[in-house]
Amino acid sequence: MSAPEIWFRRYARTDRPRLRLVCFPHAGGSAQLFHGWPARLPADIEVLAVRYPGRQERLSEPCVESMDELVGRISEALTPYRDLPLVFFGHSMGAAVAYEVAARLEAGEVAARLEAGPVLVMLSGRNAPHRTPRTALHRAADEVLVAGVSRLGTLGGDPYAVPELRELLLPVLRSDYRLIETYHPENPVRLRAPVVAYQGDRDYGCSREQVLAWRELTTGGFALRSFPGDHFYLAPREAELTADIAGRLADIPSGLTI
Repeated sequence: MSAPEIWFRRYARTDRPRLRLVCFPHAGGSAQLFHGWPARLPADIEVLAVRYPGRQERLSEPCVESMDELVGRISEALTPYRDLPLVFFGHSMGAAVAYEVAARLEAGEVAARLEAGPVLVMLSGRNAPHRTPRTALHRAADEVLVAGVSRLGTLGGDPYAVPELRELLLPVLRSDYRLIETYHPENPVRLRAPVVAYQGDRDYGCSREQVLAWRELTTGGFALRSFPGDHFYLAPREAELTADIAGRLADIPSGLTI
């Protein structure tokens, strides 16, 4: 079992943060997606960007291709960080992972709340799991997989057009797609934490109806916010998105304890 700290890129701007925001990247993505967020959020918010195996600092490790395994390992790695309230934000595949980790932590709660789940779960660019159409891009030829991903949009540039980067990134992308495309929960649980869903208004992979279905998976309240853009709206709209998140985090009582 790897040490907990390897799982997170930690951004702490104060020795006494009020809460921790745990951010889960998309398929093929990395913690780098969130590198600009800490400067845009209040200083009392500590950001933990999840570092999946198989990329960047964990390049030598095999990717995890099972949702259950990934969720179990992240849930365990979060143990030392549960001394403060947790808030989750996940994008695309990361939204499904964030939801499942939240469900795992809630199921493990004890009376003394020493293992409390997140107080808020924010899910971006992902249909609710019980309303997600089945796909099998992970089984397709390289060109088909890359083309399918490219249709969603871009974070800038085309790394798959560079042979050296393509060779490095494609196995990670395929592994992540295998994980998310084989994830079909038969009876998704209802979280106790409130849920906020985000989407780009031109994200062809997410219909408003299927994103709204996240409200069926919480008993704690639901909100939907749409931004202009495609699947990767959160890059060009980073300032607006983080401002919205900061406003929601400000509503979490500073005296909350777990």
